[in-house]
Amino acid sequence: MTFSYDYYLQCAKYIKERAPFEPEIGLILGTGLGPFASQIENPVSIPYKEIPNFLVSTAPGHAGKLIFGTISGRKVVCMAGRFHSYEGYSFEQLSIPVRVLKLLGIQKLILTNAAGAVNLTYHPGDIMIISDHLKLTGDSPMKGPNIPEFGERFFDISAMYTPKLRNIAKECAKDTGLRIHEGVYMFFTGPQFETPAEIRAARILGADAVGMSTVTESLTAAHCGLPVLAMSVITNMAAGITKDALCQEEVEKVGDMVATNFSEYMKKIVQSI
Repeated sequence: MTFSYDYYLQCAKYIKERAPFEPEIGLILGTGLGPFASQIENPVSIPYKEIPNFLVSTAPGHAGKLIFGTISGRKVVCMAGRFHSYEGYSFEQLSIPVRVLKLLGIQKLILTNAAGAVNLTYHPGDIMIISDHLKLTGDSPMKGPNIPEFGERFFDISAMYTPKLRNIAKECAKDTGLRIHEGVYMFFTGPQFETPAEIRAARILGADAVGMSTVTESLTAAHCGLPVLAMSVITNMAAGITKDALCQEEVEKVGDMVATNFSEYMKKIVQSI
């Protein structure tokens, strides 16, 4: 399917007619991090399934709704639930959410995810501010005809994880009780967890954590000129590091464990950027 600029405009038009305001900041929450949405004041929710041309979230732990409201006095729109290629969506389809957020008026984008630690100094419950990524899948959300209203055909991504926002996130981490790192996120398509051999390779290539999301959203944001802050909650050690089998329940359990501290941390960031 070819996506035109009008395709995204139709989606944004429906949302704008129901939204209480034009948001400043967009947030996309990862697995187990949905409780942060409860911090949004005066929320107005729009289920994904009601939005024309939008996608529907099928991943466990993803609420599947767009929430408008305020956090620390800032106007935000929050995606409580995101989309992944393992759900059957093409990379081109995965461009839809961020492009629609751009049309809604956001000026900055914050992404969160649950990730497995590759770096042996990391531990479950830690937070990693993403400084760069590895994506070796050979596909892109910008595949197909370029839409010049969003950005140029060829675009630079050497500083797509905005240094200024990363510095703010590091400053906000003080006195949160969270262990904060800055590192490289490696994208795998999933839905299966990675093999021990893949994790060894990822470490050699320079990855600190691995996951199945975020990169398509970051690339889309970079294409349309949005500053990006992306963070991983380390929910488990990646395959082969321990003798434990990986499971979704562990990911959600650790996400719940850090939810309160992480929510307070996120509120500080939203207020500061």
